Amino acid sequence: MRSVRFLVVLGLLLSPTVPATAADSVAVVRAKLEKIAGLRIESGRLMNGRPFFVLRYAQPADHDKLQGERFEQRITLWHKGFDRPTVLHTTGYEGVAGAFAAEPTRLVEGNQLNVEQRFFAGSTPASKDWSTLDIRQAATDHHRIVEAFKTVYAAKWLSTGASKGGMTSVYHRRFYPADVDATVAYVAPQDVVNQQDTYVDFIQRAGADETCNESLRTLQRNALYRRATLLPMLVARGEKYTTAYGSADRAFEAAVLETPFKFWQYKTPASCARIPGRTATDQQLFTFIDQIADFTSYSDAGIEPYRAYFYQASGQLNWPDVSSGTTWLKGLLHYPEAAAAPATIPNPPPHDDQAMADVDRWVRSAATRMLFVYGENDPWSAEKFEPGPGSKDCHWFTVPAGNHAAAIADLPAAQRAAATDLLKDWVSAP
Repeated sequence: MRSVRFLVVLGLLLSPTVPATAADSVAVVRAKLEKIAGLRIESGRLMNGRPFFVLRYAQPADHDKLQGERFEQRITLWHKGFDRPTVLHTTGYEGVAGAFAAEPTRLVEGNQLNVEQRFFAGSTPASKDWSTLDIRQAATDHHRIVEAFKTVYAAKWLSTGASKGGMTSVYHRRFYPADVDATVAYVAPQDVVNQQDTYVDFIQRAGADETCNESLRTLQRNALYRRATLLPMLVARGEKYTTAYGSADRAFEAAVLETPFKFWQYKTPASCARIPGRTATDQQLFTFIDQIADFTSYSDAGIEPYRAYFYQASGQLNWPDVSSGTTWLKGLLHYPEAAAAPATIPNPPPHDDQAMADVDRWVRSAATRMLFVYGENDPWSAEKFEPGPGSKDCHWFTVPAGNHAAAIADLPAAQRAAATDLLKDWVSAP
């Protein structure tokens, strides 16, 4: 997705180079899958020499009302071997198309299930009753999937995901800690108290060169000073911003507010030289903000596929405040709330201020066999999962100068070897 709106981190979805297992044909795997109650096989074929399936699994829309409405949740399976570990990959969003190998899948040479999140794309109940879109309901989706597929894949299980997908994997463990043997969560933020944010301060310290962050602050000021000339450039594109933000002006301000966040989320210090300075033309300013923040992602059409995320963030997940503390923008903001998650929801749900606190307590007091990877410059690392006295065999790694695409492969050699050994030990232990 986008900056303060998460993206599936494609940097972690690595090229599928795991060698095939010749003994297991598509027909053999299909025969075993057909025995799973509630599972519908949409398609099955060889992908890079390995059986690959698109599946639909019947789920209750409300796990507290098992006889009520049901929907089909989209899952893809890439098969390596019945005796191999299985990796449960959660995107937190729409499912990823095609076969790919997430980093843990490659490292343990495992099978991989990729699960689309409830209320995203086709995995949506017909009623679209968002009251059942919460972390416990989603965790129970994943619990039922693990239980079902363990009848076919009985070896060790890992769960993983990046960004919101990493958060999802942690929530699953909080409610069903024994479902999988270990978890690898990439760049997963943990905003425990929504009213106490450190994101803006973190961004001002990101990178090694203070002049880069001063350039970003100057860019924001210039853009808002020139609102009268830049806004018509946005309107001229013909995109609609009225349903999501109420006006193109409000969407424009949200993009400007989020530009430093998005810069450090996906760029590196090498991109600092590209930031337009005080003498930049209107077109240079507009083009740079568009390249970093992507104005289209604030349009009605750009936001529509992610409304379920905004609902979740507003209700339970919390969101970064990118306007608080921006003293350099004093007097220039008309809509300081524009970048907040509830800004795009007509009727935001009641805010549950205990959901993230509960998960935080569990990680600190009871989490086992969890590995967290963060990027040093990634704004989402400003507030992250932290260890506590009760967390056992849990490990934290930070990629130096890393961003939101941080992976085990990016760690210094000794840390990379240590993290890899942990995964392999977890799936080989009795």
